[in-house]
Amino acid sequence: MDYFHGYSVVGLVAVVGVLFVGVAFASGRLLRPVVPTPEKMLTYECGVDPVGGDWAHTQIRYYVYSFLYVIFAVDAIFLFPWATVFAAPGYGGATLVEMFVFIGFLAVGLLYAWKKGVLEWT
Repeated sequence: MDYFHGYSVVGLVAVVGVLFVGVAFASGRLLRPVVPTPEKMLTYECGVDPVGGDWAHTQIRYYVYSFLYVIFAVDAIFLFPWATVFAAPGYGGATLVEMFVFIGFLAVGLLYAWKKGVLEWT
């Protein structure tokens, strides 16, 4: 009986959470004013009336910077488990070589991006 007591508490908290969200959505739907007008149906963007077409040119450099950031952020995450394995006895030399190969690949990729001019902002 004590085994299922922990699960019943978790289940009760989950049910209360779902009910809380459901009541919040239902009360919001019941209490909000619903008066659609043509002005309310316009696209709203930062308080400025929409002008021009709906297609805008975006420079690719923003995507390249974000892609490079994601690559190096994820690769930095791989350094933490490596540090713990490196400290274990018997793994020092092999993991050190593996990490230098890994960092070498990252350096080659960064050098390639730099040589292509991807990192130039202007």
